Amino acid sequence: ALPTTLIVNNLTPDAVAESIAALAAAIRESQIVMIPGGFSGGDEPDGSAKFITAFFRAPEVTEAVRDLLQNRDGLMLGICNGFQALVKLGLVPYGDIVPMTDECPTLTFNTIGRHQSRLVRTRVASSLSPWLSECKVGDTHTVAISHGEGRFVASPELIEKLIANGQVATQYVDAEGKPSMDLSVNPNGSVLSIEGITSPDGRVLGKMGHTERSGTGLYRNIPDFTYQPLIEGGVEYFK
Repeated sequence: ALPTTLIVNNLTPDAVAESIAALAAAIRESQIVMIPGGFSGGDEPDGSAKFITAFFRAPEVTEAVRDLLQNRDGLMLGICNGFQALVKLGLVPYGDIVPMTDECPTLTFNTIGRHQSRLVRTRVASSLSPWLSECKVGDTHTVAISHGEGRFVASPELIEKLIANGQVATQYVDAEGKPSMDLSVNPNGSVLSIEGITSPDGRVLGKMGHTERSGTGLYRNIPDFTYQPLIEGGVEYFK
């Protein structure tokens, strides 16, 4: 894959307009759009998500995203703040940028009431997404998390639909691979221990765990560390 990083400049109204145009142009030239985390737009309540969402709701960017997903078979990935943005745009679980209503799911404050930064174990719950094509249902992976607002909340009716459609992609699990609401397993109290969900066709994936925080020599003191080949799955989709 050939990644390109787009820097957003919001110091002046003209700079914002230029960044919106640059983002739309970059999306039109790409096969994958990845929205990262890392407190890129501040981390006050909904901070980064609000900031990212405002850019993606600009009509020019919205149409570029729809063209990517509806006409060009592209993929999107959002991690941590990027997951928050995908949820608040509607791209997960609905697969499109839609108005928000009281029936939409959200990501809110961890039940512990503070930021969590640690390694967790997650389980692949569905093979729907191309991002998980290098994994099998039941595979467990060790993933870093770092967030204060990672608790996935949705109505029972929506949760049932997500399960039936295979849109629950990954869950927090214990050493035996079982989902749990225990804080030692589920760091934010997400319903059904959900760590990641997808769009109906699986091509948009949002997740809290920082799969991208991996590299040669990292986590060597974690005896049961298991790498998650998430990015590889997305890239392989286009080969």
